[in-house]
Order: sequence, then C-alpha cells, then structure tokens
Amino acid sequence: MIRISGIAVLLLFLAACNNPKNTDEAASTPAAPAEPALVTVPAFNADSAYSYVKAQVDFGPRTPNSAAHDKCATWLANKLKAWADTVYIQKYTATAFDGLKMKSTNIIAAINPQATTRVFISSHWDTRPIADEDDHDRDKPINGADDGGSSTAVAMEIARTIHQQRPEIGVDIILFDSEDYGQPDDSKLPKMQDSWCLGSQYWASHPHVGGYRADFGINLDMVGTADAAFPREGVSATMADWVSQYVWHTAERLGYSSLFVNRIFGQVTDDHYYVNQIIHIPTVDVIRYGEDGFGHHHHTHKDNLDLISKNTLDAVGKVMVQVIYQYNAEKAKKS
Repeated sequence: MIRISGIAVLLLFLAACNNPKNTDEAASTPAAPAEPALVTVPAFNADSAYSYVKAQVDFGPRTPNSAAHDKCATWLANKLKAWADTVYIQKYTATAFDGLKMKSTNIIAAINPQATTRVFISSHWDTRPIADEDDHDRDKPINGADDGGSSTAVAMEIARTIHQQRPEIGVDIILFDSEDYGQPDDSKLPKMQDSWCLGSQYWASHPHVGGYRADFGINLDMVGTADAAFPREGVSATMADWVSQYVWHTAERLGYSSLFVNRIFGQVTDDHYYVNQIIHIPTVDVIRYGEDGFGHHHHTHKDNLDLISKNTLDAVGKVMVQVIYQYNAEKAKKS
C-alpha cells in the first residue's frame, strides 16, 4: 500500500483546484465494473462434517490391505450414493516404494453428470501406515483424523450440501486412495520417484469417464485443526494461478483471510500436482502449511480426533461451497 503524507495530499488538492482539466478528466473516467455480489448458497454443516471425521477415525487407521480400509471404502461409497447421481468405484493395484502391492480404491461421486461445465473437489482418504515423524511407535499406523480424515469429511459434507440445492454445473467429489504410503526420507531402499499420491496418479491417467474434463479442481488436505492456515501453495499458484486467486479472493470476501492467507508460500507435491501434470486440469491445493511445515501432528500419533476444530471445518466448507455456487452463477450469466 502506498501511503501519502498530509503535505502531499494538500499539494495534490491545490493542484486539482488550479487545473479544471484534471477535474473534467477525473469526472469522465469510467468507474470500474462492480464485483458480482456473493450469491446465496446452501448452508454447510460443520457438525455433520465433524461426525464424518469421527466415523472414519472409528474404523481405525485406513491403510491399504487392512480390514479398516475396506470397511471405510464401503462406508464412503454408500454415503455418497445417497447424494450423488452416480458413484464410480475405481479398483486398482498400486505398487508402493517397498514393493507392497496395495489393493486400492478411488471413489468418485458425480453430481449432474450430464453437465459439460464441471468442477471437482478432491481429497485422499487413506492414512499413513507408519508414524515416521514421531519419537515412539514409529512403525505403527496413524489415525489420520486431520491427514485424510478432515478433508474427506469436508468433501462428503459438500456433496450432501449440494444435494439439497443443486447448481446447474456438474460437481465431482473425488476421493483418492494410496496417497500416504510414500517413501520416508530415512528409507534405506533405492529412491522411488513419485512414490506419493499413487491414487491421483492412477486417476489422472485413467479417469473414471473417458475424456473427462473439468474447468478446475480444488484438492483438500489437512483442513481440520484449530491452528491451521492455508497460504497460496506455490505449485498451485504456478500451475493454476487463476484458480488460486479465485479461491483465496472468495475466502477474503467471506471474511476468512486470516485462515486463507493470500501469500504464496512453499511448494507441496500433493495430489493436485499430478492432476495438473498428467490430465492438465488446473487444480489447487488447500493444505495446512506454514513455517512449522505441516504441523507438529503430521505423520505422528498426535493426529487424532482431539485436534479437529469444527470452526476450521466450517470455514473451509463454506469457502468451497461459495466457490462452487459463485462459479455456477457466473457461468449462467455468460450463457
């Protein structure tokens, strides 16, 4: 912001008074077009979203090849079938950095599948099989209340919310599997490139519908803690800058600029990276990231339900719903 001193303001005022031409020019300058008003949207329910986090945690760690993983996949699909027109179940086998063959499931819920204008909200729903950032029980899986649970819960509540008052555009909720089985930094095995985000890599290479396109996507990850802040992540700002600006400006208009921090910070290789790289749909990442990295709970046993804040879930959900309906209104106005 440029600050003008009091003396400078006085000089500018006197100059304007002594120069009628300046006044005429100013009066004839057309005003900037008014920003479209925020449209009314259906209410996002934070209590409902929180209950979906709890339901996932109650299954236990959702690591591939586990009973908890299979039960949670069935639960997610059944919940989404109540709100979406079509739910696609992608079964595939992903190979982890250590050679493990992981029976994996991507779940895609399509709302208004006939619409050619589409957007998607994505999240990974699996959890980390090891607590490699912890100082105890490092070889045991984590609960993933925030890392996987919170973003999946918000995506589910968005689906339920949209079901109540459908936009004209198509909306897809995409839940990626096998995101969090990536190679630890201290692994003694040969380095495997692209060992993270195997579910989004699979989907981007094999979309659930042939020739699938969307105007943009928003990937959510770790969006549930009270201390969360979401700067404009660097990969998003580079590969999908207009989407990044659109989302963060919408958050600012809703009064959430302290949570959606409008500055570019860091670069994260998350599911959005592979969607941008492989299928070339501009996609941004809303992820808890800051000077302390992903937070003290990241990939530790601290990642449990005690960390989850309904206020944070509520803010993220409201911004996502507003983005969807705002974009819907703007597309309708142009058609």
